[in-house]
Amino acid sequence: MNVSDAAYIAGLFDGEGHVQYKQYLDGKRKDRPKRYKVWRISLEMSMTDEDVIRWVHEVTGVGTVRLNVKNKSPSSKPHWKDQWRWRCSHRDALKIAKLMWPYAIVKLHKLEQIIDHYEPRA
Repeated sequence: MNVSDAAYIAGLFDGEGHVQYKQYLDGKRKDRPKRYKVWRISLEMSMTDEDVIRWVHEVTGVGTVRLNVKNKSPSSKPHWKDQWRWRCSHRDALKIAKLMWPYAIVKLHKLEQIIDHYEPRA
C-alpha cells in the first residue's frame, strides 16, 4: 500500500470507521465451565458505496466484506439504504492500525491502543 492510499483510507476511517478494543468475559466454550477474559480487537468501516469498500479490501489485502441489509425488520424505515461493511480483526487490525496511524486524527487514540496491545513500549 502506498502513502497516498494509507492516508486516504485513514481519512475514510476517521469518518466512517469504528475501532473495537475491549476486554470482556466470555463463557461460550463447553470445555471451560467458568467465564474467562477475552479481547475483542477489530476495525470496521461501513458505507453504502460498495465500490469504495471493495477498494479498501483490495488495497489492504485483509479482512472481509459483507452486505448489511437495512430493510429486514418491520421497524426499518423505507429510505434506509443497505450498507457494505469491511472488517478485520486481531493481527490484521494491528497491520492496518500501523498503516493508518501517521494519518489518523479522530481515531488516533484507539489505533494506538491496538498497537500498544501487540507491541508494548518498554
